[in-house]
Formats: sequence, C-alpha cells, structure tokens
Amino acid sequence: MAFKPLHDRVVVRRVEGDEKTKGGLIIPDSAKEKPAEGEVVSVGEGARKDSGELIAPSVKAGDIVLFGKWSGTEITVEGEELLIMKESDILGIIA
Repeated sequence: MAFKPLHDRVVVRRVEGDEKTKGGLIIPDSAKEKPAEGEVVSVGEGARKDSGELIAPSVKAGDIVLFGKWSGTEITVEGEELLIMKESDILGIIA
C-alpha cells in the first residue's frame, strides 16, 4: 500500500455484512447499514507521551476490529475505499 498512517492513526478496510437475515430474508443494498467491523490494513508508529516516549499501538495489520458507527474518515487509496481513524476509536479486537 502506498499510504502509511502517522502517529496513532490506523487504516481499516470494512468487512462486508451478511446478505441475509437469520430467518433467510434477503437484505436490499438500500437497507444495509455500513458494518462497524473491519480488518486493520496499516498502523502508524504510535502516540507519544509528553516526555517524547513512544507508546506502541495495541493493534497490528491483519487484526479484525470493532469500531464505532461514526468513527473514522473515509478515504480512497488505489481505488479501494478505506477508513482512517485514531487507535482510540477502535472498541476492541475480535479474536
């Protein structure tokens, strides 16, 4: 990837949601919500303390994460839609 986030920023690729409900109904595109789950593509070097010491990020490329509904900024890199957000916007890592 030609984009490297700075500081405590993380680049995330959304994971596509289900096409059907548990009952078997097909969900049309217009009714789908954007998923709040994604795969970490790239991670910055981390935040810095007031003393200048580096705080290493808790996530790494390849992690599947859960984030807030309105988190991040949508960007397009090499024709692919991605999200860039602060690490603190990530709610957790899905095991």
